[in-house]
Amino acid sequence: MSYRAPLRDMQFVLHEVFDASAHCARLGNGLDRETIDGILDQGARFAAEVVAPLNRAGDEQGCRLEHGQVITPDGFRYAYRQYVAQGWGGMTGPLDYDGQGLPQLVSACFHEMLMSASLSFRIYSGLTEGAVLALHRHGSAALKADYLAPLVSGEWAGTMCLTEPQAGTDLALLRTRAEAQGDGSYRISGSKIFISGGDQDLTDNIIHLVLARLADAPPGVRGISLFLVPKFERTADGHLGARNALSCGALEHKMGIKGAATCVMNFDGARGWLLGEANQGLACMFTMMNDARFQVGLQGLGISEAAFQGALAYARERLQSRSLAGAVAPQHSADPIISHPDVRRMLLTQKTLTEGCRLLAAYTGQALDLEHGAAEPEVQAAAGRRAALLIPIVKAFLTDVGQEVASLGVQVYGGHGYIREWGMEQLMRDSRITQLYEGTNGIQALDLIRRKLLADNGEQLRMLIDEQLEAAQGCRVEALAGMTAAVIQRLHEWRSLSAEVLDACRCDPQEIGAVSVDFLAYSGYVLLGGLWLRAAERASAAMAAGSDEQAFYQAKVQAADFYWRRILPRAGAHCEALRGGADCLMNLEPAHFAF
Repeated sequence: MSYRAPLRDMQFVLHEVFDASAHCARLGNGLDRETIDGILDQGARFAAEVVAPLNRAGDEQGCRLEHGQVITPDGFRYAYRQYVAQGWGGMTGPLDYDGQGLPQLVSACFHEMLMSASLSFRIYSGLTEGAVLALHRHGSAALKADYLAPLVSGEWAGTMCLTEPQAGTDLALLRTRAEAQGDGSYRISGSKIFISGGDQDLTDNIIHLVLARLADAPPGVRGISLFLVPKFERTADGHLGARNALSCGALEHKMGIKGAATCVMNFDGARGWLLGEANQGLACMFTMMNDARFQVGLQGLGISEAAFQGALAYARERLQSRSLAGAVAPQHSADPIISHPDVRRMLLTQKTLTEGCRLLAAYTGQALDLEHGAAEPEVQAAAGRRAALLIPIVKAFLTDVGQEVASLGVQVYGGHGYIREWGMEQLMRDSRITQLYEGTNGIQALDLIRRKLLADNGEQLRMLIDEQLEAAQGCRVEALAGMTAAVIQRLHEWRSLSAEVLDACRCDPQEIGAVSVDFLAYSGYVLLGGLWLRAAERASAAMAAGSDEQAFYQAKVQAADFYWRRILPRAGAHCEALRGGADCLMNLEPAHFAF
């Protein structure tokens, strides 16, 4: 299955919906449209020519552990060297450590390309960017001097070591220990599981960010600290020294992303250094975690795009049955399956969910950029609150969509979709992990209710809804009147529904878990509705102005029409479901689930 980056759609999102040049000017980095498009062009070439050919072979070959060293699939080392040499590793890195400082709004497009081309390959570099964020914000001057520049360039890789065998999402159960030494360092002892890129042969060094407990730490999550633990320590003259007391104990045997090493990591008194304040590790880690969750959302988007491209190509070529309206290709014995309404339904579902999620990713990327790069402190603070609200929706909704779109891809292929050689079943296997790691989607939904809505009594969500309402009510395109009315109605419903949810959760804490998943899904569908309306409005304006790309813009309007007629109504089902109450979930005794 081949991959080609959806450059025209990315350009539409960046320049026509979100005005990337103005956004970059606000951030002070001066990127113009020509430069942005040049970055995307080169990125598309790298993804298609260097990374995409690794995808199937990486899945079939997988990683192996030999004499304590992880060996990645053939071609991964060469591709990674190219990735570093061409400067892709430093896209989002800070300028003062030789990074390029590109905004998320722009870099997310390239990262999506990598996710589509080979999710396994992208995993090795993805967490490094989060490690850079955490080290840059919380590290001492000495640690930054020693470790930050090679992480920014991608010469070294970073990991995030949270999970332990007895402690999955519940970090309060962590047992890894940190013992203070006389020289300011610590000895880290314990085991971590599910560590992406915990060991590999792509980089000369790996910098692990490890959660552990000090001897006098208070219990629970309040007693967790964050430590930087390198695979190889740096010597006084800046070279790599002896190997630290850590190792990959095993590789996980997985359903998907087989080209990415998922490691059991053992720390046997490994030397590390404190990042941030003692017992404040969780807060420091969340600097990295929010970026990681945004990136996982992009993984879902990348899988969606790859699955849609594969299904569309197959549907155009596969001849099967005659169209219900009469022969479309009389010169052949049957018509292409894209002629059939049900195949159109599946393809349009794939297309509108994928392109809608790209809009949502860009919208969130803007907030992340302003949080970290706006000149005004009050703008930074407001953008940080908006990003915090959006991140659980992006992580969960985009990855749920990735699994659905991959499943639809299998369905479009029919029996061939179930066969390995066609590539679609790999996408479905690869996408499944995205709903699990960096906090399962159920955890994201709980986070949305508990830490976002309940924490501020729904204020930030009301502000988001007001913003969406203002944009929708400003649409004056007659041809979009039906969609505009539907989006406005859903936005008003979202506001009243959120008030109901808050009241229910205050009265009964079980309601928090009972409503959360449906409320997040509802929020995702309505957000996409507002963003699709904005996209259709821009497309309509371009057509009215006499653009020579009438077909492209007309397709945007027609896709938006499909979304509000066929996809947006899903929000209603989630609305009804979450109003069903917690009692029907909790009344049945555990012993009575089966007899």
